[in-house]
Amino acid sequence: MGTYRARRREATEAAEAIRAALAALGLPERVWGSVRPVVTHRGTPYVHIGMVRADVAEKMAEAMRTPGRGR
Repeated sequence: MGTYRARRREATEAAEAIRAALAALGLPERVWGSVRPVVTHRGTPYVHIGMVRADVAEKMAEAMRTPGRGR
């Protein structure tokens, strides 16, 4: 159970970081509100981002390409 909790905490922290980054890009909560942590039955932590509109994906990609942005 301790391993699951650690992995869940890892996934939750990562999901919160993604939410904060999307909010910092000026994207509304309807975009980042569905980002959630997921832990598989094997204990692998993931972040589910889901389907986003193409313009939002472009903003996300641009932010990832631009050094120092969002810091």
